[in-house]
Amino acid sequence: MTLLLSALAPIAIVIFYIYMKDKYEKEPKRLMIYCFLLGGIVSIFITTILYLFFDFFVPLTNQYSVIQQFVRAFFIVALSEEFSKYVIVRYYAQPKNAFNEPYDGIVYAVMVSMGFAAVENIFYVIEGGVSVALLRAFTAVPAHATFGILMGYYMGKAKFSNNRVKYNLLGLSLAILFHGAYDFFLFINFIPGISIGAFISLFVGIILARKAIKLHQVNSNFRTDKPIK
Repeated sequence: MTLLLSALAPIAIVIFYIYMKDKYEKEPKRLMIYCFLLGGIVSIFITTILYLFFDFFVPLTNQYSVIQQFVRAFFIVALSEEFSKYVIVRYYAQPKNAFNEPYDGIVYAVMVSMGFAAVENIFYVIEGGVSVALLRAFTAVPAHATFGILMGYYMGKAKFSNNRVKYNLLGLSLAILFHGAYDFFLFINFIPGISIGAFISLFVGIILARKAIKLHQVNSNFRTDKPIK
């Protein structure tokens, strides 16, 4: 029970933070829960299928090859995981009537991401214990949240744009870019000191994510004091 709580506590904190940042029109809790569950079940399933596909068609044989680890980080792990989250947001959450302001893209993308992160975190923590839970609470969980916010920012713009495809794919691409960069520097940790790049990329991502939240708050459809343009 302690391990389970330690795995889920940072997930709950992220969800609460994003929910409270939705200042002007809260999302239905049922829909948020559905997105969370879909992230933990369907996204994990899609990711597993994609992993098996890549393992068969793009086998990586040299763990000390920078090029192979680049392919693994960006085109296998990041692409598989972020695409699996994107599918849920794009085809389940985005068409809903409750998705009625740009910030909702962030809410639902983060809920899907946290569902994914919850399942992933449970497996890692069961295997590694409380120390792993503590480490991931300040690294992997915020990373998944950041990727979700960056994706959701553009998917929120897409819902109310004539260029929906462009913004949706931009959100997916940005999540893949930051996820891939974060993983790549961790995967090539056989180069001394290179892992710091993962934390730098995460730090940059967090700064952009905070800016994304503020921008959608300012542009909320439900903001009563919204300045006239």
